[in-house]
Amino acid sequence: MITLLDYGAGNVRSIINAVEKLGGTVKTVQTPSDIQDAERLLFPGVGNYENMIKILNQKQYIRPLRGYLQADRPFLGICLGMQALFEGSEEDFSGNESIGLFKGRVKRFKTALAVPHIGWNGVNLKKDSPVFRGIGPDAKFYFVHSYHVVPEDESVILTTTDYDYAFVSSVQKGNIIGTQFHPEKSGAAGIRLLENFMTQENLKPGKPIDIRGKGLSKRIIACLDVRANDHGDLVVTKGDQYDVRQEGDVRNLGKPVDLAGRYYEEGADEITFLNITGFRDFPLKDMPMIKVLEETSKNVFVPLTIGGGIRDYTDSKGKTYTALDVASQYFRSGADKVSIGSDAVLIAEEYVKTGKKTGTSSIERISRVYRNQAVVISIDPRRVYVASPDEAKPHHVIPTQFPGPDNESWCWYQCTVKGGREGRDMDAVTLAKACEELGAGEILLNCIDRDGTNSGFDLELINAVKKAVSIPVIASSGAGCEAHFAEVFENTDAEAALAAGIFHRKEVPIRSVKQYLSDKNIPIRAII
Repeated sequence: MITLLDYGAGNVRSIINAVEKLGGTVKTVQTPSDIQDAERLLFPGVGNYENMIKILNQKQYIRPLRGYLQADRPFLGICLGMQALFEGSEEDFSGNESIGLFKGRVKRFKTALAVPHIGWNGVNLKKDSPVFRGIGPDAKFYFVHSYHVVPEDESVILTTTDYDYAFVSSVQKGNIIGTQFHPEKSGAAGIRLLENFMTQENLKPGKPIDIRGKGLSKRIIACLDVRANDHGDLVVTKGDQYDVRQEGDVRNLGKPVDLAGRYYEEGADEITFLNITGFRDFPLKDMPMIKVLEETSKNVFVPLTIGGGIRDYTDSKGKTYTALDVASQYFRSGADKVSIGSDAVLIAEEYVKTGKKTGTSSIERISRVYRNQAVVISIDPRRVYVASPDEAKPHHVIPTQFPGPDNESWCWYQCTVKGGREGRDMDAVTLAKACEELGAGEILLNCIDRDGTNSGFDLELINAVKKAVSIPVIASSGAGCEAHFAEVFENTDAEAALAAGIFHRKEVPIRSVKQYLSDKNIPIRAII
């Protein structure tokens, strides 16, 4: 029996699914006494440290947790669940009591690399621990965080990970274990670690060792555009420059749950669902997408992102729901991140116009509770050619190696809304910077001009945006062969590359992409 401490934040469905997949049963903590009665306690944490500590104090969980830990009983804390073991965090100004089992604090990354640290990274093993039994040194785990623990006592360090500098990525003292990475989102390696925690009689570490792991991988993301076809069936489709119809019918490239499962087996590092169906009333009543997430997360143990409808709504009965309500329901259904598209443009326009944050936008509300790593901004720009930068003030204009129809040598990237049907007076670089300031943690950078063309990613666009922000950028639109993925990683600093149609139609298998990148010495997560 695994007892799960669910304090109400983020995606705990995936960790429950992983435990049940391994044959375990899960009991959720309802009262402080449930903590003391636990045989093995699992504490997954997502989002904001201050919010977590506040809730733990409100529920009166701090003291029974401390007592359980001081008795050296089996415990696995994940992400914030590990950070909670320490004395406090730089993102907590509440003054609430922390657990404080280990001396040390949680500090924000100080690096010129993108923050949050998002992706698959290796670990350097410092102790011979039963939880890493059967996991090879080349294994990589999924990280998504802006803060990391800094222990005063180095003897508690189980692993370190390199991200510009070495930081502590897991700790262990006796039967008490904490990981900054998410085992439930780390594929086969993560599932093995969870199995070891569940089944090993003696979890206590042995002698000190020093086994080096591999570094950060470039991510390959499979994207599934999901919508209802003319018969009401939910299908995966793909547009050519955003037109999803072929001979009058919506292209049907498969069922979303089945395709997601296939991509997981083929080695996709993340899976993104973009719900492009117009909502009938309110997205939480659009139950098919909720069901897609719930069913997918039962067997797919890599990060899931969902986009579409992440905004405030008033339903037909006059009840109002915030974007945070929508996002929270998606997180509870199995999503790890939400993607905001057209609404982000409107939010950024107002922010740029006034220079003031309202605190009430979907970007701000969601990132305040779940932190910025949970908020992805999907940008849909198209090229606008100009003869000189003066023609497009105050937009971010760049020189281009691909002249326009009248031989123009300059261009800017106009943001669009409504599935690319309406252009706005905002450029992609300005939008990305504004959304980062508002609390977004990642940019999904599409390109209407390249969508469905199989001509390669727009490297000029990607470089322009990547140089303007300090958060990760996902390159999207235009991939037609394995070489295009190598091209984007060799010529830009994009952290990830996304594709859809070529994967759906099996024109370019994910395995082939990864093998090609590996042959080019571009770091990837190996397919096990």
